[in-house]
Amino acid sequence: MINNVETKTSVAIVGAGPYGLSIAAHLRARGVAYRIFGSPMEMWREHCPRGMFLKSDAFAADLYDPKRQFTLKGFCAQHNLPYHDTQIPVAVETFVDYGVAFQKALVPDLTERMVRRVSAVREGYRLEIEGGELVTARAVVIATGVSHCSVIPEELQGLPPERCTHSSMHPDLKEFDGRRVLVVGGGASATDIAAILNTLDTPVEILARKPIEFHTKSEPKRRTLWERITKPNFGLGANFRTSMYVAFPNLFHLLPQRLRLRITRRHLPPAAGYFVRHHVVGKVPMHVGYSIRQARVTEQGIQVQCADAQGHTLELEADHIIAATGYRPSVDRLTLLDETLRAAIQREEGAPRLSRHFESSVPGLYFVGLPSANSFGPVMRFVRGSEWTAGHLARRLARAYPGERARAAVASAAT
Repeated sequence: MINNVETKTSVAIVGAGPYGLSIAAHLRARGVAYRIFGSPMEMWREHCPRGMFLKSDAFAADLYDPKRQFTLKGFCAQHNLPYHDTQIPVAVETFVDYGVAFQKALVPDLTERMVRRVSAVREGYRLEIEGGELVTARAVVIATGVSHCSVIPEELQGLPPERCTHSSMHPDLKEFDGRRVLVVGGGASATDIAAILNTLDTPVEILARKPIEFHTKSEPKRRTLWERITKPNFGLGANFRTSMYVAFPNLFHLLPQRLRLRITRRHLPPAAGYFVRHHVVGKVPMHVGYSIRQARVTEQGIQVQCADAQGHTLELEADHIIAATGYRPSVDRLTLLDETLRAAIQREEGAPRLSRHFESSVPGLYFVGLPSANSFGPVMRFVRGSEWTAGHLARRLARAYPGERARAAVASAAT
């Protein structure tokens, strides 16, 4: 246990997922003095069901070092794991192992303790670290992923937590053995969870407001030059518009706020992976087009009353409801920032309003990943967005702290 220890650094990174680790790898290569805190790949390891697959193609699931040497493809080859850029889905377990290996190789100085509190001080920011250490940083990068962003529909919020939970709370779905489960949602998490439960012989049903859409599997054949020009695939599907969002987050940032927010809400809506279709269609009852009107606990379990747009009603019963209803960034729920700091952050629909360098309205406080999607586009909801983010933000921070960079380089050489 560490007590009453205080250190200083230029940049503190809070979170050790794909974004945090990629940014740290870039800062390390540039010689910027930094500290990074968190458990590597924690969200993917502790909050995704075992047996789940990434929706993104494998070539879009890399973490990013400056030289692009530590790729998922190379990791799979080294460990004799099946891999194909587009034809083999990536298991969450494989992705976690890859991320941990990336961390050990390129970010070995990770501090595997949690940040308990971030507050503003005259020198910049003070971070209270689990175990008692205090760290003063001139800049802080919040890379906590979706840990504070889970959404449960209002109609379900009155249910007790032992009866209704968010999908991010169940890494091992075997806990539902012998119980009737209703999965609410129509995206990748909902269908993956239903498929896994079905393979475990757990009674499961899906309830979704809209028809469930499945991604189309990429064609195995080599595409023509014209196809690659008109329908490029930069990681989120063979679509010109989507690919522009992936390639140019800086230009997306220049769009009017109302347009940015509308695109982020509507583009790339929830969808299931192509690989899960045959596990749920015809095997898991799916009630689509219905919205929840009321849910209450009864002696038999949970009774859910639903209705569609035409007024047709539906009544379902379950022992447990899993709300696979996605994530929405909320500064107010990021309680590791002290109350004064949270109140000073300007918002866009609950997310922080960011400059073209990911900086919030509070100087020196940066947000990446999902909280940056309103500012830089839908690519920031995916691992794919970490490439542009890491390179762009590292250049910004290296320019902001050139003196610290020089001292860090000298210290490294002396060591």
